[in-house]
Order: sequence, then structure tokens, then C-alpha cells
Amino acid sequence: MHFEIYPSLELASSGANKVATSQLALPKANCDEVFATDGYAASVANLSQISLTSDNVFSDGVTQQTPTMSGSVGDGYVAKLNVTI
Repeated sequence: MHFEIYPSLELASSGANKVATSQLALPKANCDEVFATDGYAASVANLSQISLTSDNVFSDGVTQQTPTMSGSVGDGYVAKLNVTI
């Protein structure tokens, strides 16, 4: 999941104003919970072919890009991550 950081809400209307771009490495356990529900057969197949350690983006480590997760499939998830810019 990619995200961009802007200095203010007013400046977020243009990609030219971004301060940083990064991404979240969602924990596999949470992906497995979601993918166990109907409609994710293709995602299950895709996830089985790669891991965070073999991914070309995350293979150098995911510690600073993995959020703390809470919630559930039924209630929705909240991902929390402190991002240093």
C-alpha cells in the first residue's frame, strides 16, 4: 500500500508538493485472514508466489514499513506506523 506525505492539506492537491513517498508492508497473517474470505482466489495465488523477504522492494528489510495492525476482517483493520521524514 503506497502513501505520500504532504506539508499541509492545502498542498496535497498536487503531486509536486509531496515531501515523501513510501509504502506499507502488510503482515502476512492479516493478508491470510482477508484472503480466506470470498473473492480473493487470485490474491491467494499471487501471495503464494512471493514473500516480503523475496520481494524486490522489501527484501532489504521491512521493519520500518510494517505497521502495527488491529481489528478484524468483519470490523475492518487499522494500521498504525510512525514514519520519519
